[in-house]
Amino acid sequence: MAYRIDNAIVKKDRDGRITLIDPENVFKDEDAFIAIKSDDLITIQLLINGILSNDFQNWRELGNIPENEPLKGLFVRLGYSKEDISKLLKEF
Repeated sequence: MAYRIDNAIVKKDRDGRITLIDPENVFKDEDAFIAIKSDDLITIQLLINGILSNDFQNWRELGNIPENEPLKGLFVRLGYSKEDISKLLKEF
């Protein structure tokens, strides 16, 4: 079961004007938005899918995680290969 976070692109031009690029019109009735870097969004989606697949044993084996470690580095420590991550991303 894959979980998908609805998203669109928020683009800022040279004058600081913001444009919402939402080809699927998901946000047509929304008044407020937040912006998240695309790497962080992908990491959040992968984390949610890891939790939904009950991957808790591997999480416990990580032990203490240094605060300065990038979140996306956890997937390598959890044993995910590039192919595994690619497969998870294709589910979106």
